[in-house]
Amino acid sequence: MESIEIGLVVSAGLLVMVILGMRVAFAAGLAGLTGLIWIFWAKKGYDPAQFMWALEVAVKTGGQVPHSKVASQALSLIPTFILIGYLAYYAGLTKALFTAAKRWIAWVPGGMAVATVFATAGFAAVSGASIATSAVFARIAIPEMLEVGYNKRFAAGVVAAGGTLASLIPPSAILVIYAIIVEQDVGKLLLAGFIPGVFSAIVYALLIIGMAMTIKGFGPSVGGFTWKERFAALPPAAPILIVVLTIVLFVYNPFGGEAWGTPTEGGAIGAFVVFLMALYNGMRWGEFKGALLETAKLAVMIFTIIWGVLIYVRFLGFADLPGAFSDWLTSLEMSPMLILVCILLAYAVLGMFMDAIGMMLLTLPVVYPAVMALNGGEMVSAADSTFGMSGPMCAIWFGILVVKMAEFCLITPPIGLNCFVVAGVRDDLTVQDVFRGVTPFFVADGITIALLVAFPSIVLWLPSLA
Repeated sequence: MESIEIGLVVSAGLLVMVILGMRVAFAAGLAGLTGLIWIFWAKKGYDPAQFMWALEVAVKTGGQVPHSKVASQALSLIPTFILIGYLAYYAGLTKALFTAAKRWIAWVPGGMAVATVFATAGFAAVSGASIATSAVFARIAIPEMLEVGYNKRFAAGVVAAGGTLASLIPPSAILVIYAIIVEQDVGKLLLAGFIPGVFSAIVYALLIIGMAMTIKGFGPSVGGFTWKERFAALPPAAPILIVVLTIVLFVYNPFGGEAWGTPTEGGAIGAFVVFLMALYNGMRWGEFKGALLETAKLAVMIFTIIWGVLIYVRFLGFADLPGAFSDWLTSLEMSPMLILVCILLAYAVLGMFMDAIGMMLLTLPVVYPAVMALNGGEMVSAADSTFGMSGPMCAIWFGILVVKMAEFCLITPPIGLNCFVVAGVRDDLTVQDVFRGVTPFFVADGITIALLVAFPSIVLWLPSLA
């Protein structure tokens, strides 16, 4: 059996294991190790006396991967970004953001839901974790929406969908993971996520306003706030600007010249700034310990997935499956844009059965080179490219599209993690309730993705300035 055939068989086995419920990290690690043993043994003609040699070489090859890849400085961003989110909760930023958004926005049709969307977008600017954002606002926003007469399913759907914005708006752990996998500039990718993230929030808000204006009694507006109350709500929420500016200035200096530091340094300083805010607002030892433990749990989960998948990726390299897939895609007599749309649709289907991070880690080693080949290669100029952008810009554009699809997968049944988190926080909600409430946002995400595909400048304008 040829190496490519071995790659296809092992990859099919990996998908079966994931669909049957095995954790992505362990399924990928097992598939990668099995594939390496198979390939090395095949080179020896399946000689029984050489099996132990193949096993030894495969274990050494796979064992070198976790340390060599995870020792990357860029990955240190992940725990700091997650920690910022948990500390921001204890610093009172979440409640302050929601209060400010409510007093300034709640007067529009569907105002409380719209305020929730923009509050989650604001919190996403200090949190790299969608799950944490959904959990926090399930406690804060849902009770207030229910109090003014919202359907509990839709209220839960607003929070679950709003939580996905943390995947795009920097600091974003998923964008960092994408940058590591495809070996692109972390800073430019984080910048690229800002406008699409805000754009997604605006599309969500317009959807809610449209529903409130056409469905009787759907989402009452909430008024009665004086200008004094509105301006009084701004100072408690203002510290979020300090954190955002700290991170942005360490990624991109808008005043010209070099950035003030690296994204890693920006993430660490951002976490320290939020830590000081939390202390000022009365965070106690138990709360600080809880934030550290939750950060460690989520970071370890992400790193474990990365370790397992990187072993599988090493196997794919030996099987030459990425190259074969790229050659096959570029040989198709179809429009490159149509092929790209089919890839995005495949992500939507795959996301129904896998978590976002696992899906990206498993597919990008094969899909990314194929998309770059469709555009003309990683070093192609904008003038000679298929999609009208240079290789590095295409990598950023495709990254935002993939992360947006990952956002979409966080709310799609049957394993949309944000929906499970919201249902877990609220005893009066089932997972089915949340999935039903989030359904309208599928339309909003579809519109957003279509516009990002049709108008790449939405994604590329900001990183092109860096």
